[in-house]
Amino acid sequence: MRKLLILLTVMGVAGSTTLTAQADPQSDLKEFQGYFKKKFPDVPFDDYSNGVYALDKNARADWETLMDFPPYDLELENGKTLWNTPFTNGKTYASCLTRQPQTYPYWDNAKDELRTLEMDINDCLKKNGEPVYKNLKKGDLPDVEAYFRFMHRGQRVKLDLSNPKAVAAYEKGKQFFWARRGQLNFACSTCHVDNAGKFIRGDSLSAALGHGTGFPVYRGADGELSTLHNRYAGCNKQVRAAPYKPQSDEYKDLELYETYMATGLPLTAPSYRR
Repeated sequence: MRKLLILLTVMGVAGSTTLTAQADPQSDLKEFQGYFKKKFPDVPFDDYSNGVYALDKNARADWETLMDFPPYDLELENGKTLWNTPFTNGKTYASCLTRQPQTYPYWDNAKDELRTLEMDINDCLKKNGEPVYKNLKKGDLPDVEAYFRFMHRGQRVKLDLSNPKAVAAYEKGKQFFWARRGQLNFACSTCHVDNAGKFIRGDSLSAALGHGTGFPVYRGADGELSTLHNRYAGCNKQVRAAPYKPQSDEYKDLELYETYMATGLPLTAPSYRR
């Protein structure tokens, strides 16, 4: 890990970003997606939903072979079982999770807050008198989320930012994405914009475009599905910054920004990453 961090520091010396700041989300989206289309002109747009495998052809070949028998099949089956098993009152998740997953996260006008799918899963349990999931990183929660998203695979990301408060949360997420932090003084953009497609030892860095479309993700190093916010925490730790808790305002805002930047891309969850 120490060697990896040193190498990342060297790669980040040149600076943070070539993209300019915009106040309008639609302008941000056009510029953000245009940047990657120009940088990787041979990469089909939809491929960005496949994470690093959109850019690394060698890794992609191994990944395609692995997908013949996905390692997350057991977790996906568990999610299906949990989804279809009635609560004690006879209802199921389908009774309250009626929103399409490609529209998450969203601003809830009634609750006056930004909502993620994980929040709505736990809210569904609470409404039906069931114990909520306390582990917001791994376990049954991402399994249920994975199955719900899997049922809507291929649906394209489309968020609603019509509420000014949603735009304000988006702006906070944008600031988080581009701001440097930690002892390595890295931003999310340092790895996933400036150095996207480059290699760190044996691994290549994914493009920021498409982040979140494949989560929950089964990471080979972990051997189980985990949430997007768990990945955010892992990235913070790698640059030696104190991570926030899953479902914190900081990570929810970041999820909103990154997901909006993926507008038009198809959901591919669950997915696999090394």
